Amino acid sequence: MTTPTWDEPGGPLPSEEFRAATDAIMANIERVIEGKEATVRLALAVLLSEGHLLIEDVPGVGKTKLAKALARSIDCSVRRIQFTPDLLPSDVTGVSVYNQETRDFEFKPGAVFANLVVGDEINRASPKTQSALLECMEERQVTVDGTTYELQAPFMVIATQNPIEMEGTYPLPEAQRDRFTARIAMGYPDPRAELAMLGAHGSLDPLSTLRAVSDASLVRRLIATVRDVHAADAVQQYAIALVTATREAPEIRLGASPRSTLQLLRTAKAVAALEGRDYVLPDDLQTLAVPVLAHRIIPTTDAQMNRRTTDAIVAEIVHRLPLPHERSRSPYDTRPSGDGRARYEPRGH
Repeated sequence: MTTPTWDEPGGPLPSEEFRAATDAIMANIERVIEGKEATVRLALAVLLSEGHLLIEDVPGVGKTKLAKALARSIDCSVRRIQFTPDLLPSDVTGVSVYNQETRDFEFKPGAVFANLVVGDEINRASPKTQSALLECMEERQVTVDGTTYELQAPFMVIATQNPIEMEGTYPLPEAQRDRFTARIAMGYPDPRAELAMLGAHGSLDPLSTLRAVSDASLVRRLIATVRDVHAADAVQQYAIALVTATREAPEIRLGASPRSTLQLLRTAKAVAALEGRDYVLPDDLQTLAVPVLAHRIIPTTDAQMNRRTTDAIVAEIVHRLPLPHERSRSPYDTRPSGDGRARYEPRGH
């Protein structure tokens, strides 16, 4: 039996089966993560868009819990890497070891050979070790000693990191950050969610009893369903306009890459599918602009001195850029319209 590669997801699912499967995964994760429905939904959307997730926040707010809960909700191979200053690149990718019996070198796979790789505190490792993830995150393969090894599908890296102001951290290089589809922050729970957490976690860790509600084969079909979501030309042009605006903004020294445009649209398709639609709306892109684009850009020195965060700069670009209000109706858009044209109506917040 051939191991499926990353570009062979399997057949798409009917909408009812898709919703049932994704609702089960979300409900399973929310048994562990209290009061963070939007964060959980975005994490699942990144998985279904074939991306990678970076969770950045202060210690103790549940970054690793979210990563492990998502991993345990899927019956597939999961490996966890605790990044430390003395971690070596070969610990991540693998190493060729000489076998005295066969008198030949044999490859010992590293921790990255799994469907879901949880990298805890990734910015505590040296830049050399961080760069060991570059090839596998982008190309879904690992090359060691001139030999290339394909990774299984699905493949996702869920990395956590502390803010760079924390002691003993190494900022991720631009090439590494650009490979993460989205960066999210957990944030502190509200008092009601924290009270529920005390009741649920006080005597037993729900993570220890969490059981898988899907498997790798089902996730591949969920991914295939997301790929079939329609994005109209106007939506694609709006995605390009958002990314282009980051390259032209006076407060930004380095704008978002073309890779970010592709990942923004892919994640928007996943969000649309999770909301029961088979087409993307421009406000899907608006909602995702900050988590997908903000960690990729570098502000100017003046912006940094004025304490302007990249999140605030991207949010301002989204607010300033006009929406595409109308487009010709596509066969995927089933909303009623009296004049034969479909109008984008922003969702209520």
